[in-house]
Amino acid sequence: MRDGFIKVAAGTPKIKVADCRFNAEACFTMMRDAYAQGVRVLALPELCLTGYTCADLFFQDTLLRGAEDALTTVLAATRSLDLLAAIGLPVKVENKLYNCAAVIHKGEVLGVVPKTCLPNYGEFYEKRWFAVGPPESRLITLCQQETLFGTGLIFHCETMPSLTVGVEICEDLWAVTPLSNHMAAAGATLILNLSASDEVVGKDAYRRTLVTGQSARLVCGYVYADAGEGESSTDMVFAGHNLIAENGVLLAERRFACGLTISEIDTDRLAAERRRMTTFPDGPEKDLYAVGFTLEPATTTLTRVISPTPFVPEDAADRKARCDEILLIAAMGLKTRLEHTHASTAVVGLSGGLDSTLAVLITALAMKMLDRPATDVIAVTMPAFGTTDRTRDNAVELAQRLGATLRHIDISRSVTVHFSDIGQCMDCHDVTYENGQARERTQVLMDIANQTGGLVVGTGDLSELALGWATYNGDHMSMYGVNASIPKTLVRYLVSHVCDDKGLEDPALSHVLADILDTPVSPELLPAIEGKISQRTEDLVGPYELHDFFLYYGIRWAFPPRKVLRLAEYAFDRTYDRDTILKWERTFYRRFFAQQFKRSCLPDGPKVGSVTLSPRGDWRMPSDAVAALWQAELDTLD
Repeated sequence: MRDGFIKVAAGTPKIKVADCRFNAEACFTMMRDAYAQGVRVLALPELCLTGYTCADLFFQDTLLRGAEDALTTVLAATRSLDLLAAIGLPVKVENKLYNCAAVIHKGEVLGVVPKTCLPNYGEFYEKRWFAVGPPESRLITLCQQETLFGTGLIFHCETMPSLTVGVEICEDLWAVTPLSNHMAAAGATLILNLSASDEVVGKDAYRRTLVTGQSARLVCGYVYADAGEGESSTDMVFAGHNLIAENGVLLAERRFACGLTISEIDTDRLAAERRRMTTFPDGPEKDLYAVGFTLEPATTTLTRVISPTPFVPEDAADRKARCDEILLIAAMGLKTRLEHTHASTAVVGLSGGLDSTLAVLITALAMKMLDRPATDVIAVTMPAFGTTDRTRDNAVELAQRLGATLRHIDISRSVTVHFSDIGQCMDCHDVTYENGQARERTQVLMDIANQTGGLVVGTGDLSELALGWATYNGDHMSMYGVNASIPKTLVRYLVSHVCDDKGLEDPALSHVLADILDTPVSPELLPAIEGKISQRTEDLVGPYELHDFFLYYGIRWAFPPRKVLRLAEYAFDRTYDRDTILKWERTFYRRFFAQQFKRSCLPDGPKVGSVTLSPRGDWRMPSDAVAALWQAELDTLD
C-alpha cells in the first residue's frame, strides 16, 4: 500500500455446478492463497458460488439457500483475512432474484451490487431468471447481516485515500454506458468485474480491448475475473480469461487455466493523472454511496514490470513501429516548417555524435517528403580543440552517404581569436573555454542559413533539455529542434533502427551509423588525449538511462523522489546500487530546477511522445523555482 501500490488479483476457482458447499471451499481456499501472496483486493467470477450455468435451477429455493449458506461459510473462513473480495452469487430481494456481487471484508458483507445489464441474446438467457438491478440503494439482510444493496455503491478505503473500489458484473462492461463510468466519476480508482464470459474464436481479443480501453477512458485499474473450469460445457466453454489493466496498459493476463492472476495497481498515479486531466468529470451523473472499509498499511511487494527504459517499448515489433512513427512525426513537423518559411536549405551541424546523426536523418527524410534533392540539406562539420578523427570522419561519411551538401569549417582559429579578444587563456579549460566553441558553432550555422536562405535544424534532445546540458545560445538555440521531445535512450534506438533498415539497401551508411552508435557520448569541447575522446558526458552528469527514468516518473507522472527511488531500485536492481541511484537522482533534481531558464526560451520543435518540456506545450515552470523540498526528501532517504 506504500506509495499508492495495492496488490490485486482476479481469481478463477475450479467449481462444480450447483454444488455450493464445494464452491464455497474453492472460493475461501483461493482467498487464503491470495492473501498469503500479499493480495489485498480480489475479484472472483460471476455466480461462482452456484455456477453461472445453473439455468432453471435458479428457480429452486434449495439452490438459493445453498448459495447464501455458502457465502456464510466463506465469511466465517476468511474472518481473519485483511482482504477485500467480491464474490458472485444469486440473491433474493423481496420477490425478485438478482445476479449479484457480494463485497466482503473480514467476515463482513460491506454491500451487494446487482447486475444491471442482463444479456438475453445468442447463448444468454439471463432475463429468464434475474431482474435488473435497481438504481436506488436499500438495506437487506444477507447471511444474518444487515447490508446495503444496489447499483449505487462504491467502497472507499479509509486508510488508503487513493483507493476506492467499484464493482460491475460482466455485461455491464459491454453496455453503451457501463456502470463503471459513474463509479469512476464518483472517485473509484479500481473497478472489479465479475464475469462469466464464454469462449468463442476471437472473443479474447475483443474482451482484452474492452478491459484495457475502459481502464484508459476511466483512468483506473480494472480487474476482470472470468468463470472457468467446472462450468457446464453443455453448450459453452469457459476459459477463465482473467485480465488486470491500468490506464490502458495490460499488466497481467491468464487464460484456459484456473488460479490467480496477480499484479499491482498504482492508485496514487491514477489519482494524480485525474487531477491533471481537466476533462475528467467532477462527479457522477447519479448519486453513489461510499461504503468505508480499512486495510492495514503495509508495503506492497512489486511484481509488475517496471521497465528501466520507459520511453522504449520492450517488444521488438512495437519498438520498430514506434521508431517508424517518431521519425515520420518529426520529419512531418520539419517538412511543414520548411514549406511555411520557404526555406531553400536546412542547415545541420554534424558532429559525428548520436543527436546530430538523428537530426540529419530526420532532415533528409523531410526533404524526401518534399520531393526535394538531398543536396538541400547542408551538413556542416566544425572541428575544434576536442574533435577526434573518428567523429569527424563519421560525420563526413554520413553526410556523403545521405547525399547532403557537406561543408567543413574548422572553428579553431576563430575561437582562438575570440578568446584573445576577451582575454581567455587557452590553457584554462573552464566553462568559457567550452561554451565559446559551442556558441561559435551556432553562429556559423546561423550565418550559413542566412547565406543560403535556409533554417538551422537543432540537434539537442529531451534529456539534455531536462538536465540543461546545452550551452545557452549555443547548441541550445536553433530555428527548429527536431529532437526536442526525444530522450537520449530513445535517440539510440532510433539511429539503430535506421542502421538496421539500411543494412541491405546501403551497407556503407549502415556501417557508419553502427560506428556512431559505438562512439561514447561527448560534446568534444576539451582537448583529446592521444587522439581519443577525453570528455564523456555520462561521467559528468550521470547515466542517461537513469536520468530518463527520473524524467519519466518524476516529471511526467509527478511521483515524489522517494517513490522514484523505489521504482528505480526495482527496475535497475542488477545494474545500479541504491547509493548510485540516489546520487544521480540528486543531480537530476538539482539540474532540472536550476536549468529551467534554458527551457523557458526553447525554439519550436515537434512533440512526438507523452513527455515534452516546451514552455508552449506540456511544461510550464518558473525559472526561479527552487528544488529544496525535493532535495530535502532525498536527504531523508540516505
